[in-house]
Amino acid sequence: MSHPRRFCLLLLATALTSCATTARLDCDTDEQRLVTTTLYFGTAKAVGVVGNEEWLAFLAEVVTPRFPQGLTVTDAAGQWRAANGEIVRETSHALTLVHPDDAASDRAIDEIIARYKSGFDQEAVMRTHSPSCVSF
Repeated sequence: MSHPRRFCLLLLATALTSCATTARLDCDTDEQRLVTTTLYFGTAKAVGVVGNEEWLAFLAEVVTPRFPQGLTVTDAAGQWRAANGEIVRETSHALTLVHPDDAASDRAIDEIIARYKSGFDQEAVMRTHSPSCVSF
C-alpha cells in the first residue's frame, strides 16, 4: 500500500474514532450518578494470613476515615496467578465503596490499596469500578 493511501486510511480511522461517543448512564430523577468501586483483598501473606483482628483494625484505621459515609465488606474465596506464575487460592475480602467520581475518592482508594499492600506484604489488590445510579 502506498504511503499517501496509508496516511488517508489512518486519517479516516482517527476521524471516525473521534466521533464515537461514550455510552452515558441515564439515571432516574430520584437517583444520583456515582461510582461503585470494589477492592479485592487477599489474606495470604508470606508467613501466615491476615487475621480477623488485623482486617478489622485496617478497616477502622485506614478505610473508614477515608469513606466514613459507608462501605460493604463481603468475605470471599478467591484465586489469582501470582507474578511467579503460581496459582494462589486464599480467603479474601471484597470491599465495596459507592462514591463520587472525583480525584479525592480516587486518591483515597489509591492510599487504601498502598497501605494494604505494604502493611500485609501483598503483591496486588484488585480494583474494579463502574458507574452506578444510586438512591437512598
